[in-house]
Amino acid sequence: MPTTAELIGHFEPGSTEWHAARAQGIGGSEIAAVLGLSPYESRFSLWHRKKSLVGPVEQSDVMEWGHRLEDAIVGKYAEEHPEQTVVPAGTYHAPGKPWWIVNPDRLAINPDGTLDVVEAKNQRMADEWGEPGTDQVPIWYRCQVAWYCGALAVRRARLAVLIGGSEYHEYIVEPTAAEIQTLADAGAEFMRTLHADERPDIDGHSATYQVVKTLPDGLEDIDIPVTEVDRDRYFAALAAFTEAETEKRAAAALLLDQIGNGRRAICGDRTVATRTVRNGKTYSLQPARNRSTT
Repeated sequence: MPTTAELIGHFEPGSTEWHAARAQGIGGSEIAAVLGLSPYESRFSLWHRKKSLVGPVEQSDVMEWGHRLEDAIVGKYAEEHPEQTVVPAGTYHAPGKPWWIVNPDRLAINPDGTLDVVEAKNQRMADEWGEPGTDQVPIWYRCQVAWYCGALAVRRARLAVLIGGSEYHEYIVEPTAAEIQTLADAGAEFMRTLHADERPDIDGHSATYQVVKTLPDGLEDIDIPVTEVDRDRYFAALAAFTEAETEKRAAAALLLDQIGNGRRAICGDRTVATRTVRNGKTYSLQPARNRSTT
C-alpha cells in the first residue's frame, strides 16, 4: 500500500502481543494524554504505565462494546463508500521513529490509489460531535487520527460513528502539517522524559489520582511529615469541594424540577444534561461533556 510507514505486525486489540507492540512507544489513543487532552488518561498515568510501574488500562464496558461493534460500524462505512476498498490495518510505526506507533481500525484505498484512515467509534451521546460531514470531533479523537495520518503520510481520516446505538454519522479530519508536527514534537519530548526518568507533575486528572493510589505497596504504621503549603491546599480543597457539592445538588435539583419526566435539559440547540431513569424514577442527571455557554 502507498505508505512509507513500517509494519510491526497484525495483533488483536487488547491482546498481550498488542500491548507489547505499543509498550515502547506512543499509540494513537495515547497521544492526547501526552498533550493533557484525554478524558481517560493523564500524562502522569501514561508515563507510569510506560515505565511498567502500573498495569495497562483495564478494559471498560465502553471499550468492550467499541471492539464488538467495530466490524458492524466499518461494514456500514464500506456500504456508504463503494468507490473505496476498505481493508484491515496492521500496527505500524512512522519511518525512523519506532516510538510513533499507529493501529488504525481500517485503511480505505481510493480509486487513485491514495489511502484514507478509517476509524470506527461507538458513542452513547452526540454531545462532543458537530454536524456530520464536518471535522467537529472530540479533540482527543482528532489527536488520534492526526497521529495516524502523520505516521502513515495520509492526508485524510474518516471517522464512522454510531451514536446511541442507532444514529450513524461520518466526519472527515484533514490535519495540517503544523498540527502533526506539534504531535510529533510532544511525542518525542514525552519519550525523552521516559528515558531520563523525569516524572510528570501530579495534576487533577482522575487517572493521575488512581495511579498515585496504586503506587504504594503495603502499609507501615509511621508518620510522614508534609509541608504547610500542601496541608493548606488540601484543607482548602476539602472546604471548596463541600461548598461546590452543595451548590451542584441545588443546581441539579433545579434542572430536574424543570425536566420533569423528560429526558434532556436543553438551552437553545445544545444539550445541558440528560436524565437517566431506573424503574420509572430518576437515577441520575448526566451533564453534557461540552459545557460551553456560548
